Amino acid sequence: MLYCVKMDVNIPRDIPSEEVEAIKAAEKARATDIQRSGKWPHLWRVVGQYSNISVFDVESNDELHALLSSLPLFPFMTIQVTPLAKHPSSIA
Repeated sequence: MLYCVKMDVNIPRDIPSEEVEAIKAAEKARATDIQRSGKWPHLWRVVGQYSNISVFDVESNDELHALLSSLPLFPFMTIQVTPLAKHPSSIA
């Protein structure tokens, strides 16, 4: 199943910068692992925002939730999920 996922990140300003940097490093490592697994085939930055738009290719809603909630930045995210279906005019 394919999903378009928009993730907006909002880290509170009162978290010490060292902690924020550690969370970001852990986030990058976890995101890399998920991408290498093939479950996160597309990841794009939204220009001018601390956001991304991604495509996930997973077996179920539960698997998507487990992957998203495993991200270290998950507690600081607002996430919008849109299930995708093949368009009848697509040549792909």
